[in-house]
Amino acid sequence: MLDERDRKLLTLLQQDGSMAVGELADRVNLSLSACSRRIQRLEEAGYIAKRIVVLNRERMGVPTTVFAMIKTAHHSDEWIETFRRAISDIPEIVEAHRLTGNYDYIVKVVLPRVEHYDVVYKQIVRKVELFDVSASISMEILKSGTAVPVDYAE
Repeated sequence: MLDERDRKLLTLLQQDGSMAVGELADRVNLSLSACSRRIQRLEEAGYIAKRIVVLNRERMGVPTTVFAMIKTAHHSDEWIETFRRAISDIPEIVEAHRLTGNYDYIVKVVLPRVEHYDVVYKQIVRKVELFDVSASISMEILKSGTAVPVDYAE
């Protein structure tokens, strides 16, 4: 069961995973050792999946985002696994979701420029059969992040 200090720690770590344990301890009114133990407990309990560094996409040369909406005529476990393997080998694909509704999948692709989308598209269709693909170019990022709400966790 999470308490308010756990939730505050999780919020602070989502904002800056490199924050020193001493600063975290000060912000949640704990001793350094107690704070360290809590963080370890949160990791062991699976609340903290991993610690990562978020890179600046402009500096990395991939400022363009394309969302590809995919329909398939195939829904077998084997096809889904083939599709999963195909997209996992493409570093420009940073997210993929199976959907309800008119499309079966949505794939988030980060690119140096929009023309590079064709390269990624061809990599996918060489490995797996698709029924229809519709791509949309993101014109502006209105909200972006990896933080999730902590209030629902038990």
